[in-house]
Amino acid sequence: MFKKLLLVFALASFLAAPALAQDKVYINGIDADFPPFAFVGPDGQPTGFDVDAINWIAKEMGFQVTHQPLEWSGIVANLKARKIDMIASGLSVSEERATQIAFSLPYWTIKQVILCPSDSDLTPEQVLSSGREIGVQTGTSDAEAMAAANGKDGRNYVLKEYPSPALAAEDVVNGRLIAAVMNDAPAADLVAKRPLKIVGEAGLPEELFAVGVAIDDPQTLEMINQGLTKLMADPYWQELIEKYKPGDVH
Repeated sequence: MFKKLLLVFALASFLAAPALAQDKVYINGIDADFPPFAFVGPDGQPTGFDVDAINWIAKEMGFQVTHQPLEWSGIVANLKARKIDMIASGLSVSEERATQIAFSLPYWTIKQVILCPSDSDLTPEQVLSSGREIGVQTGTSDAEAMAAANGKDGRNYVLKEYPSPALAAEDVVNGRLIAAVMNDAPAADLVAKRPLKIVGEAGLPEELFAVGVAIDDPQTLEMINQGLTKLMADPYWQELIEKYKPGDVH
């Protein structure tokens, strides 16, 4: 029901487009270490699926955008304080966040998976009932969901929070954690780079990615909704998928 309401409200905004300001430089807040959606490359420049997508939308809609890396745990607060204009950086839609910020049309569906060392023979059930530490990223919906589920249906673990999925994965590699739980796309990216593997899903609901904007900024919301609609109908959308290979599009 929540997903349906989100789509209805976003479409309503799309149909009531105000005139868009063309002279403002919009600031997109990003996670500096959340590949393939957003990260800072070796050259020190922000890049990733969402960064490229917003750059395309900015060109198509006739505005300018810069990408500002921020601590993820405080990114929503920065948006609410209007220090940034949007969050296009693998932002999950949640009912709690929807009380603080507005969401664009959803553009991606994700699952939460369990990442273990590549030589592990553990099952998801064994990981989730181990009583040991599992890494999650601070300020994420998966961290909240893992905390809420702990103690239910045989789950027994201790959550340890990290600034990024990569740092949690590093402690999985060096044996400080039994596993880490994160979105499937960054998990796949890490598996390609480190001696890790995905052992299964974390048994949490699927989530949607969308762009976040301030609740009192309908103009920016409409601009992003129009841009996303155009982007997903354009061949460049498939080019982005091929370039970053973040998973299945829904």
